[in-house]
Amino acid sequence: MKYLAIYRDSISDGPGVRVSLYVSGCRNHCTGCHNPESWSFEHGTDFTNDTIEEVLNLCKNDFIQGLTIAGGEPMEPENQRGLLPLLKEFKKQFPNKNIWCYTGYELSDLLLCGKKRVLVTDELLSYIDVLVVGPFILSQRDISDDNRWRGSRNQRVLNLPESLKNGKCIMLEDIPNNS
Repeated sequence: MKYLAIYRDSISDGPGVRVSLYVSGCRNHCTGCHNPESWSFEHGTDFTNDTIEEVLNLCKNDFIQGLTIAGGEPMEPENQRGLLPLLKEFKKQFPNKNIWCYTGYELSDLLLCGKKRVLVTDELLSYIDVLVVGPFILSQRDISDDNRWRGSRNQRVLNLPESLKNGKCIMLEDIPNNS
């Protein structure tokens, strides 16, 4: 797996100040994508154990609310396998911080017989608190405050633990005191 960038103090990839990791590789190729250089799985830097340590060290700061995984496409099978050790160790070290993940796929693509489900998918999803799902659709582009955390109106911000527990998509805004 490769990655494009690590942002140590992002304020646009979820609430609060966050560390954001942008992975390489995406097969969605959304028209109007703000990050088309992320489509190639060969673009960027190798994701290694040193990269995991770097991300975890950045997350140690008290002002960091959480970790965001974006891309590219984190839910491409090869990226899921690469990200699992990071998410697992993050939750171990920072149980009170959250993980947000952006995917152009739908939750159904990742569950049961979904087209992006692999051996590690269930475990990977178990570490994610908020999953922003759906492809970017240029004709629905909306960066207003009403559409915060999404690039287009079709995308949904899911409380992933509640969604998995209830077997249906539960929007983050439907949960009191959301994070």
